[in-house]
Amino acid sequence: MSPDQSTVLVVDDEQDVADLYAMWLKDDYRVRSAYEGDEALDVLDESVDVVLLDRRMPGQSGDEVLEEIRERELNCRVVMVTAVKPDFDILEMGFDDYLVKPVSKDDLHEIVEQMLTRVDYGAKLQDYYSLVSKRAVLEAEKDPETLESSEEYAELEAEIEELSAEVDDTRGELNDHDDFVGAFQDL
Repeated sequence: MSPDQSTVLVVDDEQDVADLYAMWLKDDYRVRSAYEGDEALDVLDESVDVVLLDRRMPGQSGDEVLEEIRERELNCRVVMVTAVKPDFDILEMGFDDYLVKPVSKDDLHEIVEQMLTRVDYGAKLQDYYSLVSKRAVLEAEKDPETLESSEEYAELEAEIEELSAEVDDTRGELNDHDDFVGAFQDL
């Protein structure tokens, strides 16, 4: 998917922050902005490829907006861009990646590019990336002893291992990039 055809929705209740992110991205993508959860859901449709979503907002929180996005089964990637430090609650959330503020212009461009690449891949590979991202966030924020004693973390590791094997098996059967992308679109 070429960036000039891609649409990014920036959702943040701090209008200055949302406008700054939109300004950073507008030269490379079509950008929409929303300053609260309800407004985000009003402007969200099938044309949106990536949502950059704040977690803590008055009215509908980012968590609630994320839940609604997944219930609508929209084919968009969602990145939580928030000051909320991650905890084990992220394991139950349906986001694709998680950035802790403050973020730079380069951070935003890099994550949008990664998400646009993932739009072309199927559900299994997207699930794998999401789980690996969650693991990385937890490993950055939690000490090793806490992770080792966590049943949730052990389950996460097992899910990653299982999905990794499935992804590797499928990748081994593919001949070229188009077959690779096509296989994951069909999963």
